[in-house]
Amino acid sequence: MSREQRGPNEKLGTVLALAGISNAGLARRVNDLGAQRGLTLRYDKTSVARWVSKGMVPQGAAPHLIAAAIGAKLGRPVPLHEIGLADADPAPEVGLAFPRDVGAAVKSATELYRLDLAGRRAGSGGIWQSLAGSFAVSAYATPASRWLITPADSSVERMPDLPPGESAPEDAPTRVGHSDVAKLREAAEDARRWDSKYGGGDWRSSMVPECLRVDAAPLLLSSYSDEVGRALFGATAELTRLAGWMAFDTGQQEAAQRYYIQALRLARAAADVPLGGYVLASMSLQSIYRGFADEGVDLAQAALERNRGLATARTMSFFRLVEARAHAKANDAVAAGAALKAAEAWLERSRDGDSDPTWLGFYSYDRFCADAAECYRDLKAPRQVRRFTEQALSRPTEEFVRSHGLRLVVSAVAELESGNLDAACAAGTRAVEVAGRISSARTTEYVRDLLHRLEPYGHEPRVAELRERARPLLMAPA
Repeated sequence: MSREQRGPNEKLGTVLALAGISNAGLARRVNDLGAQRGLTLRYDKTSVARWVSKGMVPQGAAPHLIAAAIGAKLGRPVPLHEIGLADADPAPEVGLAFPRDVGAAVKSATELYRLDLAGRRAGSGGIWQSLAGSFAVSAYATPASRWLITPADSSVERMPDLPPGESAPEDAPTRVGHSDVAKLREAAEDARRWDSKYGGGDWRSSMVPECLRVDAAPLLLSSYSDEVGRALFGATAELTRLAGWMAFDTGQQEAAQRYYIQALRLARAAADVPLGGYVLASMSLQSIYRGFADEGVDLAQAALERNRGLATARTMSFFRLVEARAHAKANDAVAAGAALKAAEAWLERSRDGDSDPTWLGFYSYDRFCADAAECYRDLKAPRQVRRFTEQALSRPTEEFVRSHGLRLVVSAVAELESGNLDAACAAGTRAVEVAGRISSARTTEYVRDLLHRLEPYGHEPRVAELRERARPLLMAPA
């Protein structure tokens, strides 16, 4: 369905020419992006010609898919107004800004929290369905650079509007206290536990955006001292990063990107440099997953650069580990090996009495081994993968179920590349069993990749059996 504008859409025609995309090419890209979101679109070159020459405006998610397709070719985000589609069904460009001013940062974050709930109420993906495919790694450039230049705001005190000469009483109901912040931190801790055990798509995890909208947003818009404000911004940054991580785990990359950007801005307001580094590391992992290894290296190194002399040894170890992941995905074995060596050295220097942040509680030697195994998988070194995976799988799994499933898939890939089909299928079977107990699109994609690697052995009964076991998992709705 389309509606007609007045006259040709010259803006769209100009940008298409600039990007070097033909009408047929744009139609194909839009259809493909729609398919990634479960949408069946049948646009062709004639459809695009109508958009350009007659000013027809496609309905639903299509305008945002058009912007995403062109943006992918240009290597930068493309707002709807640039292509003459700003009056299409609204999906605000919210969450992508990294404001310099603290007040503007609060506005940007709270707008994102409200948008997410509106999307959920809309059903079938809501606003995030409209933003399908709009992840653009270039959107991380400004947030990362501004954070590197100034990782802390000078003051975040917020006072209500009062007549000149008057001040708010200390017990005013709109004034935030440390007890309010403590509740947010408790919610973040609960969410971290549920996410590790059940995946980002578990219904308990979906309560994080609700917590941000109902609990965090009103507090951010209330009054607070500089001291309490820093703590409030830090707790909200943790929750926002968690919302991004859960969106990432469930395949909602466009939502994850917006949450990460706002989390980084809130960490800057909190003057919490290690937390900002953690957000940058999360951005790096997402960039790697989306195929942008070089940008992943940049983001991981940005996390490292500002934390020298500030973060604990365990924190620095994790940042170097993420850097190693990016180098390995870029097929730079030397740089990946050096980063892994540094990560292990930092981890050996850490002590139980160190003041490690609570959000780093998941990171231990077995997690180091698990990510090292993934590095060597990307570098096609199966012997090293097997060595590190054996150590990674030695820890009990009750608390980190998703991580255990991912490690089993990595182990299966290593066995397959070593020529051990039986062992690969055995590990794959265990991975499918674990994946069936959690809600994680990322884990499902790992299983899908394993089955793709097993296709040359499809005639083998054990491979056919594994494929059959995985069928319900792969057919389940996202």
